[in-house]
Amino acid sequence: MQHQTYNGTISTTPATPLPMRAALENEHPSEFTHIASSSWTEDRILAFGEKKISRKGNCVEPDFPLMMSLRIVKGTATGLDNPTSALLSESVARALFGNEDPINKTIKVDNKNYFKVTGIYEDLPYSTEFRDVKFLLPWSFFLKTEPWVKRSETNWGNNSFLLLVQIAPQTSFDRISDKIENIKARHAKEEARFNPKAFLHPMSRWHLYSEWENGVAVRGRIQFVWLFGIIGAFVLLLACINFMNLSTARSQKRAKEVGIRKAVGSRRSQLIGQFFSESIMVAVFAFVFGLLLVQLILPWFNQIADKQISFPWDNAESWLIGLAFTLGTGLLAGSYPAIYLSGFRPVKVLKATGSSLRLGASRYAAVPRQTLVIIQFTVSITLVIGTLVVLRQIQHAKDRPVGFERAGLLTVAMNTPDLHAHPQALRQDLLQTGAALNMATSSSPTSEVWSSDASFSWPGKDPNQLGDLGTVGVTNEYGKTVNWQVKQGHDFSGKFSSDRLAMVINESAANFMGFKEAVGTHVQWNSEQYTIIGIINDVVTGSPFMPIQPTVFMLKEDWASFIHIRLNPNLNPREALSKLEPVFKKYNPGSPFEYKFASDEYKRKFQAEERIGTLSTTFASLAIFISCLGLFGLATFFAEQRQKEIGIRKVLGASIAQLWQMLAKDFLFLVLISCLVATPIAYYLMHDWLQTYTYRTALSWWIFASAISGALVITLITVSFQAIKAALLNPVKTLKNE
Repeated sequence: MQHQTYNGTISTTPATPLPMRAALENEHPSEFTHIASSSWTEDRILAFGEKKISRKGNCVEPDFPLMMSLRIVKGTATGLDNPTSALLSESVARALFGNEDPINKTIKVDNKNYFKVTGIYEDLPYSTEFRDVKFLLPWSFFLKTEPWVKRSETNWGNNSFLLLVQIAPQTSFDRISDKIENIKARHAKEEARFNPKAFLHPMSRWHLYSEWENGVAVRGRIQFVWLFGIIGAFVLLLACINFMNLSTARSQKRAKEVGIRKAVGSRRSQLIGQFFSESIMVAVFAFVFGLLLVQLILPWFNQIADKQISFPWDNAESWLIGLAFTLGTGLLAGSYPAIYLSGFRPVKVLKATGSSLRLGASRYAAVPRQTLVIIQFTVSITLVIGTLVVLRQIQHAKDRPVGFERAGLLTVAMNTPDLHAHPQALRQDLLQTGAALNMATSSSPTSEVWSSDASFSWPGKDPNQLGDLGTVGVTNEYGKTVNWQVKQGHDFSGKFSSDRLAMVINESAANFMGFKEAVGTHVQWNSEQYTIIGIINDVVTGSPFMPIQPTVFMLKEDWASFIHIRLNPNLNPREALSKLEPVFKKYNPGSPFEYKFASDEYKRKFQAEERIGTLSTTFASLAIFISCLGLFGLATFFAEQRQKEIGIRKVLGASIAQLWQMLAKDFLFLVLISCLVATPIAYYLMHDWLQTYTYRTALSWWIFASAISGALVITLITVSFQAIKAALLNPVKTLKNE
């Protein structure tokens, strides 16, 4: 990977220049056991006979299979030395050849290139970053068929390739990173202005530490691991608090048992051991029940979290960790009850009778239980506020102006030369079907920008400013097809030959360049002078939570990688697609008709945040449920404990409402304290979380008010059932023994 500095900001990217591979091999041969360049993973059409499938794969150097330790089930891993050989995954081999032996059979790729299958490897697991790689083609084929790749072998400024290395046993990642840090600056003086710093990023950190800020790995998926790990620990703590509270609340019923045991000679340590054994036994039963519950909800969790996790039944280490965790939970949950209950004095508890047995009669005896209730609801309310903020942030980004019309916009990847051969004829035939209102091509998908360049210059540009702008090549009809909004000037038009050297820029680019009136301004790029003819409203082409990338759009038909089609809104999508498919079959007969809707692709930008929202909602609901269970248990116990007091009050004329108020107010007071404690904690945590997004919502007061109101209402509902039930009891029944 490499860091590069643009206008004072350090940008980190896995994309590297192709000459870096040879420089590493020549200058540091003893530091690496394997070095391999790779293309990015992309879709290609694979065919054998009449069978045609679309799968993702890479063009790689011969060392790649050895470096990745691919499990070869048939053939050999060394076949990529031959430019006409290919390695297939087991799933692709089954899809193309069925039960036939695929070795030495010939497949057709992208309707034009033929490869002999020399090896079959086991599909890579879902947990790897390379899980989508279903075939491997030779790097020599990539060099031969893509002229721009061949030209890049000496171009240090083209950061377009993935470079993988395996370090030698006697060295380390940090040591090699120090040695190669300035390798690019040494070989390409013209790149020194970007202050490039090369470094090695261990594969073990790819998945969890993938986000960089000013050259530092600040976060990534590891934040989700910590987030839900901490939430899970707090949910477990809530359950432990419930056990503590209910165990100590039942102290009146166990007081005589403790007194008798002490009277006949039991030591306090023996009683503590008994209470600990009870809590551990409960934890063991909970562990067994938890295993069953995991098996039931794991499919749902995998779907929500986009994982393929299974319980490691045959892994001894997992069982040891699980049992140790169960033991720790039992000890934690039983610690306070064991110390509290074993401390009863036998003389006091054996002399007490009937309603006089109030071991907690001291005004401070209930303080520990009240503190635990406050902790419980503080955690729960904090989780609820956090969940509301996450959901609000997601909705805030969804409401952001996108800059183009997603509905009814279809994208088809131009992954074969057939689609490049007759673009205008293809467009005319698509329009004649009546299913398409317009068609255009571009070098990037509508909601992404795949390339950028820092060599732009314009009048008034600061000499120290690097003109790094996103670049998208389009055809004349692109703006009308995606329905972007022109803010100033005009869109591309086939009527003007001068548009060949024209560009349309977005608002962010105009601001980046410092233009107040950008239309008509000349911009220098690649030794040619372009004229800005229009400014469009910003189009969200990256994360909807981040700033818009300054981008220029130019007429570059030869850059085409995607076809965009505006569907006729008067036809339902299924009918429109059925009319478009024969046209694509006509111009691209060797490939299946595959497409994507722009609206679906845009939705995928929210997957990570929506996953957080769903899991947070689940954990918050579970936390509230556990807290309410504990509250319900305590309310039941205290209502039972105060039955005679309630009976006397009813005889003296107390109403049901007064009795309900007497029983409920203490719990409401505790929950209100929890709300006051949770509010600043939640504000601090969620304010810090929102700072990771440039485009973010505000922490509105109604979020906190909603969470507090909800907590109070839930408390009232939980406590009221037992309070009203106790208030409705016949005082004759409760007082007949007095």
